[in-house]
Amino acid sequence: MDAPRTATIKRKTNETDIKISLNLDDKLNQKIDINTGIGFLDHMLHALAKHGGWSLSVSCKGDLWIDDHHSAEDTGIALGMAFKEALGVPRGIKRFGSAHCPLDEALSRAVVDISGRPFADVNLDLKREMIGQLSTEMIPHVLESFAGAAGITLHVDVLKGKNDHHKAESAFKALAVAIREATTRTGTNDIPSTKGVL
Repeated sequence: MDAPRTATIKRKTNETDIKISLNLDDKLNQKIDINTGIGFLDHMLHALAKHGGWSLSVSCKGDLWIDDHHSAEDTGIALGMAFKEALGVPRGIKRFGSAHCPLDEALSRAVVDISGRPFADVNLDLKREMIGQLSTEMIPHVLESFAGAAGITLHVDVLKGKNDHHKAESAFKALAVAIREATTRTGTNDIPSTKGVL
């Protein structure tokens, strides 16, 4: 039985104070507790953890009297740091993952490469300025911040939809399923790259 891949991160700046505990391998006994001070961001991260098979605890105390930017961005960064630490050297994993997830009329696609190369191309086609207390411009930025800190490549696209809540949520669900596939253990100790290193 392989040991669970876990990490605990504390990241404090003049703008935010964040604590994250992550277990990538807790599908049967998930515990999810998220409080960023931004309800819709909590909702998206809960979906990411739930469908990714993670146990996840997130606490963010940020300067929300300014706006949502620092809290959302820094949470994405800290989650990416936790993911990278929990995964460790990416040996014996599938590396690539992809998924399509619908939510009613919305349909999203996510493709992930645990590559060691941080890159994100996120196209959510959101029309509203805000969803709850989260500005829609921050939603792709959270994913970009996560990918950068995690050192992974991700492509997330909303293929169709009318409701912005549905579009964003289907995107996070698709990403969760794609990440779950990419991080699935293969039973080998192989680094999945022709370079021999990721």
